[in-house]
Amino acid sequence: MAEQIRRVQDSRDLKRVAEDVLPQIEKFLESYEEKKLRRVRAGVITAASGLGAAVFMILMSAFLPGPDAEALLGISGLGIAAFLIGVGLIVNALAFTKPPKVLEDRSGDARLQNLLDTGYTPPQLKAQTTSNLGQTPNSVTEHTTLHLKSDR
Repeated sequence: MAEQIRRVQDSRDLKRVAEDVLPQIEKFLESYEEKKLRRVRAGVITAASGLGAAVFMILMSAFLPGPDAEALLGISGLGIAAFLIGVGLIVNALAFTKPPKVLEDRSGDARLQNLLDTGYTPPQLKAQTTSNLGQTPNSVTEHTTLHLKSDR
């Protein structure tokens, strides 16, 4: 986003960036409550549009004869589907839009552990070397010439 703002050369580019980038930044920075409200609004608009279309088609089918009425009743099913989608969006917004996780306060446990650590002195360890650099390496062929017969 910052790169797009840097590339701006004239007022038209700046207007385009403002129209495209700023809403994305706003959505990124919106709070939990704002996000939930935006999702509920989208669900209400979708449900109301679907319900209005379904009711309109059902009322129109009452005034039309025969196959036209049946066609409008069939089309009203699309309005009912849109209404149910809107209800689903509302339920999703209310039930599944969760606030950000907050870390549990464990400062009391940390203070208690610090108090326990103040009275603890670690045991003194003996100095041990694990290096064998000063020792001669043991080999399979080492000192084998001592066992050979010398009268040859």
